[in-house]
Amino acid sequence: MSDTYSTAEMLKNVNAAIMAITVGGQSYKIGSRSLTRADLKQLYALRNDLMAQEAAENSTGLFDDCYVAIFDKR
Repeated sequence: MSDTYSTAEMLKNVNAAIMAITVGGQSYKIGSRSLTRADLKQLYALRNDLMAQEAAENSTGLFDDCYVAIFDKR
């Protein structure tokens, strides 16, 4: 088994962690045991970085970050 994860796998795991926090809460306590999940702000930042990395991996490099605007006289 490899210790290296693809960008898509990491993105899937980060999204699952974000979902777990939004559905189940940031932290909880049962009896004497407590669990605190990762910080949402850090997870969102990591997700943005992974999405950018995935876009760069899937990019052809041609016309990246190029936008077209059409102005119509009205």
